[in-house]
Amino acid sequence: MTNPVTPHAEDFAGDRPIVFRNGTVITVDSAGVLENADVLIIGDTIRAVGPQLDVPEGALEIDARGGIVMPGMIDTHRHMWQTALRGYGGDWALSQYFVFYYLTWGHVFRPEDIYAGNLLSALESVDQGVTTTLDWSHGLRTPEYGEAALQAMREIPGRFVLAYGNYLGAPWEWSNSPEFRDFVVRNFNAPDDMMGLQLAFDVPDDPDFQAEGAFRAARDLDLRVTTHAGVWGVTTDMSIGQMYDGGWMTDRITYVHAASLSDDSYQRIAATGGTVSVATESEQSAGQGYPSTWKIRKFGIPASLSMDTSVWWSADFFSAMRSTLSAFRSRDHLEAQSQGETVNVNRLRAEDVVWQATMGGATTLGMTDKLGSLTPGKKADVVLLKNDESPAMTPILNPYAHVVYQAGTADVHTVVVNGKVVKYDGKRIGLPLAPVRDKVAASVDYVRGELGDAAWDEWMHPQIPVDEEIPNPYTYQDEDD
Repeated sequence: MTNPVTPHAEDFAGDRPIVFRNGTVITVDSAGVLENADVLIIGDTIRAVGPQLDVPEGALEIDARGGIVMPGMIDTHRHMWQTALRGYGGDWALSQYFVFYYLTWGHVFRPEDIYAGNLLSALESVDQGVTTTLDWSHGLRTPEYGEAALQAMREIPGRFVLAYGNYLGAPWEWSNSPEFRDFVVRNFNAPDDMMGLQLAFDVPDDPDFQAEGAFRAARDLDLRVTTHAGVWGVTTDMSIGQMYDGGWMTDRITYVHAASLSDDSYQRIAATGGTVSVATESEQSAGQGYPSTWKIRKFGIPASLSMDTSVWWSADFFSAMRSTLSAFRSRDHLEAQSQGETVNVNRLRAEDVVWQATMGGATTLGMTDKLGSLTPGKKADVVLLKNDESPAMTPILNPYAHVVYQAGTADVHTVVVNGKVVKYDGKRIGLPLAPVRDKVAASVDYVRGELGDAAWDEWMHPQIPVDEEIPNPYTYQDEDD
């Protein structure tokens, strides 16, 4: 063995090989979990995984003792541009979200607002160990907006997929327009593992099935499609039936949420090789339906995880894993107890949701040959969870359960994307927050000015209907009564 060099942040500017040493390695492939193992990266590729690896002379060593090395996490559905209004709609119901963006204020957002939100979201993603993010970018009213979204993501060294959408236009129209076709040719004329393209549109209940025109566009452009399906009261089994009858359901379709569909619709998704992007925190809070992980498991449909939008939630993928596992188990208990039975064995394991957060995402994106596991030959998207000062990071006994229920964003020590170290020892490398924060602040000032202070406050704090209180028949009486 050679004598690797322990790095400082400035050492990562070159192209030297990198090795994680003596960590608990969750490979998410057939090798499983390896104790006291190494991960060697040369260029943009994982070269070897195993104990006491021989590495090239001068390789930079990252001490992973006491930590967990795992694949970079993959978010398959995130409205990145809405991060500029982080938390603004934290008390919204889903209908309020729709009315705010789709019917009332969506028109006020400019390309620079898309840019600012995407920039902050992209920075947050790589900071938290989400090395690949699908931007469900439904605010792209013209290709100029699309250019702004791309520009932001090109400035952050993460891996992204632009899912192009326009919630203020008809998808069968904009996806077939010359302007959109020119946008695709300009920006996606060659394969690029760091920036992909999909079509993002929803299929409403429409007897004429006009959305078929958007599916034709996706076929013509050889693009995958991501669509919100099974959203209670919005996208229903009718659209699934139309897609199936038209021959548009394939293994290149991702169904986001899929939380309120019939068994027949789930069977159609399974039969055609579709995948589901589960956004558990969103489904629990906004009301698309009960998180679908419990249901789709019965049909063998692969699931990936997503955080949806920071107008409600963060990009915290530990929260995504934790809430998904908890929601599944809660449903299992409720179903069993409704039959007078008890759950004695948990059917969904921590290992399963770690898979959903990594390989599940790669499956959804059609990139299982490149991403999702620490397998030699795949792209070097690697995360080290290590925090020597965190009581929650010791001891590490069950690595999968530790990732899901013990670790958190503060424990993201090192993040590598495509062989490039973008965070080390808990600090981002060459990615300061201040210039991003300033752009977001300018965007917020503009949007707030367009709404006016009264509307801004009213929308942030929607009125709560008065609940009808149930009379309580039980009262305490004085002894003298």
